[in-house]
Amino acid sequence: MLFAAIGAPALADTLKVSHEAGAQYATVQSAVDALPDTGGDIDIAPGTYREKIVIAKNGVHLHGTGARPEDTVLVYGDGASNAGGTFKSYSVLASGDDFHADDLTIQNDYWLNPDNKPSQAVALNLIGDRAVLTHVRLLGHQDTLYANKGAGGRMSRQFFSDCYIEGHVDFIFGNAKAYFQNCRIHGLAHSSVMYTAQSKNTPADDSAYVFDHCTLTAEAGAQDIALGRAWRTYATVIFLDTDMQADIIKAGWREWTPGKTNTLPFAYYAEYKSTGPGANPTGREPYSLQLTDTQAAAWRLDAFYKGDTAWIPQNVRNAK
Repeated sequence: MLFAAIGAPALADTLKVSHEAGAQYATVQSAVDALPDTGGDIDIAPGTYREKIVIAKNGVHLHGTGARPEDTVLVYGDGASNAGGTFKSYSVLASGDDFHADDLTIQNDYWLNPDNKPSQAVALNLIGDRAVLTHVRLLGHQDTLYANKGAGGRMSRQFFSDCYIEGHVDFIFGNAKAYFQNCRIHGLAHSSVMYTAQSKNTPADDSAYVFDHCTLTAEAGAQDIALGRAWRTYATVIFLDTDMQADIIKAGWREWTPGKTNTLPFAYYAEYKSTGPGANPTGREPYSLQLTDTQAAAWRLDAFYKGDTAWIPQNVRNAK
């Protein structure tokens, strides 16, 4: 087992994080800090790690070693109201490129404290390029996953496979080029639930959220459930072959602020062969689209990333 000297960069071996006595690293952040600038692998033993984690290095791979993603939990409890804004409220910030995470949970439990007033509270702030998350649970309430561009407006490509993401208001939001495959997206009990708030700001932005063979569910107390609303005018969201088990509003999509904003004529909101009780192909918002086979093909994984998918491991992209 490798033991790094204090302050010295670690070697390329897999680093180990655990709460057990004599562990190589007791916190995830200390292991991240010990990695060389080229990144490396970090195995995280089952347990709950309450810390605010910043991952700015490239090539950092976090792996939960428990039997289930629920066994390894990275959690913090900041909200926008006390952290200095929504984008600082994260539990984990991954700004480095080629970030991978698998078999673990990232949570913001701000809302679970009854003394906290309602506020945006991000679990994962993901802005690096070529990010791959597999079997990861993202838990929060409002603004759970910030999937956005990186510094200077650089596009962030992100791939999620077999993940679970929960929340209520705008809980998958931002302006990344993100693909969700075989994921479960779950709405929590709230008076208004919006699965997405994509923020493509100009027609020139090469960004979108694509959900491929995903499942949409919701708690019994979730109300006014929408597939999305446009945080910025040209929001782009596509659902392909999605099982919509939740009681989604008949129109599917909604205006950002009904009666005040006018984004629906400009947003690109589309579905292809939605199924389940929440599907309503003939009664959706008139500005949204029901895609043909040819149109849907343009949003499949290889086409979406223009053939540049070597950064997605084959065993992950083929796990259907």
